[in-house]
Amino acid sequence: MFIPGNLDSTSLTKTTNFFTNYFNPIGEIDQNINDSILSYFQEQTGDIESAKLLVQTIIETANTNRENPIDVLQRFQKLPIGDLTAILTVYLNNTRVNTSFLGVRNSPPSNIYVTRSIIL
Repeated sequence: MFIPGNLDSTSLTKTTNFFTNYFNPIGEIDQNINDSILSYFQEQTGDIESAKLLVQTIIETANTNRENPIDVLQRFQKLPIGDLTAILTVYLNNTRVNTSFLGVRNSPPSNIYVTRSIIL
């Protein structure tokens, strides 16, 4: 039974604001933009399927951040070899909530006495 005052009405507003643009389509993307990003990630990953998924994710994230996907691609292309994975993870996590971070290894510190008694 709903009793006014026993439920926090601000949480409903926060949830609604979070999902306002969640299911909105991003519109059409120029084929040249898509192909440019796809060729870059296919070269980096060596796999067309993972490249397609990365393209979709980059375009959606760029749209969420109100960025041009080509500008994002150019920033990735300027990175030194080996830094792409870390920077890509940070870029994609920029729009995610704390509970769904990608590629972040969170190892809580363990008690040294417990660690010492584990046989490897």
